[in-house]
Amino acid sequence: MKAHNKWLTAPLAAGLSAALLSGCGTEQGGGAGSGGGIRVGMSDEILATDPAAGYDPGSWLLFNNVFQSLLAFPKGGSAPEPEAADKCGFAAGSKVYTCTLRDGLTFSNGNPLTSKDVKFSFERALRIADPSGPAPLLSTIDSIETPDARTVVFRLKVPDATFPSKIASGAGSIVDHRDYPADALRTDGKATGSGPYKLDSISETEAAFSANGGYRGTAKPKNDGITLKLYGGDRAALSKALADGDVDVAYRGLSADDIAALEASDTTDDRGIEVTQGSSAEVQHLVFNMKDPVVGKLGVRKAIAHLVNREALVEGVYKSTATPLYSIVPAGIAGHNTAFFDTYGSPDKAKAKKALRDADITGKVKLTLWSTPSRYGPATDQELKAIADQLNASGLFEADVKSVAFDQYEKDIAAGKYGVYVKGWVPDYPDADNFTAPFFGEGNVLGNHYENATITGGILPKTAALADRAGTADEYGQLQDIVAEQVPVLPLWQGKQYAVARDDVTGLEWTLDASTVFRFWELKKG
Repeated sequence: MKAHNKWLTAPLAAGLSAALLSGCGTEQGGGAGSGGGIRVGMSDEILATDPAAGYDPGSWLLFNNVFQSLLAFPKGGSAPEPEAADKCGFAAGSKVYTCTLRDGLTFSNGNPLTSKDVKFSFERALRIADPSGPAPLLSTIDSIETPDARTVVFRLKVPDATFPSKIASGAGSIVDHRDYPADALRTDGKATGSGPYKLDSISETEAAFSANGGYRGTAKPKNDGITLKLYGGDRAALSKALADGDVDVAYRGLSADDIAALEASDTTDDRGIEVTQGSSAEVQHLVFNMKDPVVGKLGVRKAIAHLVNREALVEGVYKSTATPLYSIVPAGIAGHNTAFFDTYGSPDKAKAKKALRDADITGKVKLTLWSTPSRYGPATDQELKAIADQLNASGLFEADVKSVAFDQYEKDIAAGKYGVYVKGWVPDYPDADNFTAPFFGEGNVLGNHYENATITGGILPKTAALADRAGTADEYGQLQDIVAEQVPVLPLWQGKQYAVARDDVTGLEWTLDASTVFRFWELKKG
């Protein structure tokens, strides 16, 4: 894993509630167009149409709807199931993975999809190794064999039971070998896939998709097409678009204040607006630099763990649009426990003071909490200030907050300049491996200099080899307990997903789950 993984949380936007509740434009806009088309607005950009390059939420939204993967996550589920494949399975202790393709698969241009295209797609992503691409997720592939047109055999460097989940993500998108260069990115802005939708056009402000009549897979589209309106972080424009009826759905553009105001309003239903909540495995942590002269001391980290009031954070800052998180593996993911609550319980000043005194620390602990205002959402600075206030209220700390632009933030973390800083994580796939290996395995993306031989040399390799993911619970439980005891990170909250839509749009509940796959095909209007 590399640090470009989906480090972004707390959806962007503000002002939706004010626009929608103030009375402007709620009866305007009309339908979504002929043929059951639906207009979806979001604040993200689509940075890539080539699966070898994109690793941002907007790009993966495109990939998940235009391209097929061998496997896919079913709605509401976290275990991948066959999609372009008819069947897949492990052999040789999770080191050989074989898939048989469905019969009669074709790309949207009419070309047949065979095992040659599958092999080409994976080898191409690894060969290009774009810095903003998914190649790190495919790093365990050693070789790929295609004994016939429908059979693909992946030989892995090490046992990797999470491989099915990795290739069920956008990283597993299958492209037509005739339309994509083998060693370079496609540059014409087009996309040739075999998924439920075709990309008809794309610009900086809009992407148009139509149902792919030649699609063969598990999805059953309930609409004829989707028009995706892209607002590039312009929250006011997204707010106005929904209020004026220019979009039917607002997705990934909702702040905590917006959601809270809409849910509390007596007029929301009357105005034909519905708020849909879904599950999410999005998390946020405080990270401690283990080489820092202050928080490098275990007693200081334990004292902070005894003082941070997660309930107050999610209620006061996030208006209950998140839930308190007490371990590094979030709720809803197999292997989750509550190690930090079990170890530290509710906030307790006396226990925090004892942790400091046991470390021979008698004076106030001075520290700075580092934040970045844009990457993790508009409430991040407010959240860090609330944490500093909690620490200071104990009389044991003298904490302040500093916030810097994200580019500088990342450089300073890499240089070891920060003692305490915030990180958010949106998973690539809903498995405990994706909440542990990137943080504590080789190439730690946290940049906090934490190492633990039991985790890296024992637990992670063992869990990676277990094809029965339910059988990893004990090992992941041990890992979470170790982290709670040593506190290299402090889990803060787990997010919820929201979308706001006109009340004639249904199916949103099937697009908001821990897989982070926004399923165009589940949306229906009228």
